[in-house]
Amino acid sequence: MLPCQRAEFDIPRDVAYLNAASWSPLPRAVVAAGHAGVERKARPWTWGAEHQALQFTRARAAAAALIGAEAEDIAIIPSVGYGVASAGKILSIPRGARVLVLEEDHSSPTLEWVTRAPDQGFEVEVVRRPEDGDWTSAVLAAIARPGAPPLALASISNVHWSDGGVVDLDRVAPALRAAGAALLVDATHAVGVMAVDVRRLDPDFLVFPTYKWVLGPYARAFLYVAKRHQERGVPLEQTSYSRRGVASERAPYFADLRFAEGARRFDMGERDHLISLEMASVGMEMMAQWGQAAIERRLAMLTAMLAEGLRGVGGVRVPDARLRAPHVLSLEFPGGMREGLVEALAGEGVHVAPRLGRMRISPHVYNDEADVEAFLRAFRRLAA
Repeated sequence: MLPCQRAEFDIPRDVAYLNAASWSPLPRAVVAAGHAGVERKARPWTWGAEHQALQFTRARAAAAALIGAEAEDIAIIPSVGYGVASAGKILSIPRGARVLVLEEDHSSPTLEWVTRAPDQGFEVEVVRRPEDGDWTSAVLAAIARPGAPPLALASISNVHWSDGGVVDLDRVAPALRAAGAALLVDATHAVGVMAVDVRRLDPDFLVFPTYKWVLGPYARAFLYVAKRHQERGVPLEQTSYSRRGVASERAPYFADLRFAEGARRFDMGERDHLISLEMASVGMEMMAQWGQAAIERRLAMLTAMLAEGLRGVGGVRVPDARLRAPHVLSLEFPGGMREGLVEALAGEGVHVAPRLGRMRISPHVYNDEADVEAFLRAFRRLAA
């Protein structure tokens, strides 16, 4: 099992930060990369096109390594919403078809289709939150619903952001393929911690940001685009580097307007934000070095300790371990969560998040058993 990595972060001992699903702290090495990037921007004559190219290559490779992809299948983008909008421009949803989304899923994989549906004549079908917490069975039932319109796409998170419920893509992806439907995965709360392999799953699109679980900055994200979509897709933004021969160094400027090969045609405008791009690369490389399986085992141990310590406390309901992500524990309060409880915990140095009436607890590699005990002590007293 991976040892606690607290020494890699600047976290005081009296702070129990259990809120990685909102924002992760930055490791010291990522902070150092940011400082170095700022220094380079202050002296732009010290670097040039070669340095930029290396940064793009490094970031694509680091992102690809976390999901079993090839670097050329990765686009550099600013957010999950940007990635979903890119997919929306590539995919054509037939009139009369349906798109599956999860009830109260994050806005990013949902609103693109809700917005498009009225004008394009397709239906957005919401998979309702299952009473037993089994999102996988609920999605499979929706795919196979008798008499339903043809299914064109499932645009879903594989870990629900608010309750930590898991959609088992190893079961859902084949069912979608059998139905002739595409799959877009918002893997925000999975990449780096849970096993994600696009070679096995074969999604059409998969997108994740860096500012949560892979320990990077805000406004950096990566989009996997399956090869079957790369050659016919038109990017959201028209940039010089999305084309094969548009370069300011030589004439004619617009030498070759054919799109670039691979997923880089979908790169964002102003992708060369080399401060945050290097920070993102360092965070992803640290996650890869520690190893997904070792990280998952450690975080599963911490959430299991939390779940056991909460038995019978404050009337809270703890989801079944087999139905939730190993690193997210979302507490349900049948009578409603006490007002001000999360703020009261923060006042004692214990940081969690309120999400849709639940309390979401999300440890990372910098947390240890002392953080779990700090939460349990404070929660037992404040929730009484």
